[in-house]
Amino acid sequence: MSITVNGLDELKKLAGSDLGTSEWIEVTQERIDTFADATGDHQWIHVDPERAKEGPFGAPIAHGYLTLSLFIPLFTELLDVQGVTTKVNYGLNKVRFPSPVKVGSRIRLVAKLAEVEEVPGGVQITVEGAIEIEGGSKPAAVLQSLSRFYA
Repeated sequence: MSITVNGLDELKKLAGSDLGTSEWIEVTQERIDTFADATGDHQWIHVDPERAKEGPFGAPIAHGYLTLSLFIPLFTELLDVQGVTTKVNYGLNKVRFPSPVKVGSRIRLVAKLAEVEEVPGGVQITVEGAIEIEGGSKPAAVLQSLSRFYA
């Protein structure tokens, strides 16, 4: 369920709030292959299902950066900021990939709006997130994401 705020003042009031949990999405071989084509990273552990069966994870795994890139569509399920002119991905403070995402796995995001600070013309938010793997004991990714919203 998405939280909708209208404008920067409402966004500031959410500092420290849990944003909830996104829906599950499946990480398919097609998604992995498309990412490999887009980035030029065709390592066999991602794109060769037969060889990957014999590899360390017993199946193809998603690129770590593919998992990270899915943060944005998962995050937009949780927070909708309206009444601003521009939304910008500003970067990351910290990223770790504790567990690989095997092909066919489902992942989701659990997030908290850790901080909202003023910047010239807008605000910068820090979101603490964990991308969970359905049935997994460790998350696929843990991160601090920075975004800026301008009035």
